Amino acid sequence: MKFVLEVDLEAGRMTGDTAAELGRILRYWGGNLHHYALRPGDGSGLYDSGYAEVGSWRVTGRPGEEPGEEPAEAGG
Repeated sequence: MKFVLEVDLEAGRMTGDTAAELGRILRYWGGNLHHYALRPGDGSGLYDSGYAEVGSWRVTGRPGEEPGEEPAEAGG
């Protein structure tokens, strides 16, 4: 499985003090991840301090898979 977090640094308030805004987003979502099971398919939009969507996070893959591991064959 993979945890993927993407932020568009040219969206919303990210064009001002990018480091401060990105730090705020990471602190907020880092503190809220305990509300999620963190299973494949989980995810959410990411918002800047002006509540504009600037990215998203998601969990991909299948439970038990490691990055770079070939997916298990279905049904077998």
